[in-house]
Amino acid sequence: MKSLVVVGLFAVALLAFSVKASAEGSLYDLSATRIDGSNAPLAEFKGKVSLVVNTASQCGYTPQYAELQELYLRFKDRGFVVLGFPSNDFGGQEPGSNSEIQKFCSSKFGVTFPLFSKTKVTGEQKDPVYRFVISSTGGGEVGWNFEKFLVGKDGLVLDRYTSSVTPLSPRLIEAIERALVK
Repeated sequence: MKSLVVVGLFAVALLAFSVKASAEGSLYDLSATRIDGSNAPLAEFKGKVSLVVNTASQCGYTPQYAELQELYLRFKDRGFVVLGFPSNDFGGQEPGSNSEIQKFCSSKFGVTFPLFSKTKVTGEQKDPVYRFVISSTGGGEVGWNFEKFLVGKDGLVLDRYTSSVTPLSPRLIEAIERALVK
């Protein structure tokens, strides 16, 4: 009788977990605003491996834009995309308007990967994209600019990388390559 109760409780717990997981959906169920102000259903990236990054133009990590662009060019033909989300949440290091940010990124770093409108990545006002990626990785707030979330082809977060993990680090490149073959 006890084993039947234990099996029953396990089944209920498993069902509750799977309902919670499916209720959270996928990154590709969300929309964001492009840096030009147009709406972008993230479903357009479904089937691709994505790297979601909060960016800033006046940060010690700003040179990572160059590596993000290099990473994007290296893997885009294999189904990879960088999704840049400028944010002014840390030290006021992204004070510019969306058009100023876009001009800076394209002229200084030749950025061609998708950029989105400046957004909140921390606190109660955080963007739904950041609510999703943060909740998918245990709920700890983004710590600084250029934190990275690797998202699989199915829109589920695979891993999270602090700002100090550079875009061309072997650890991140290996994770991208593994995700691309899945």
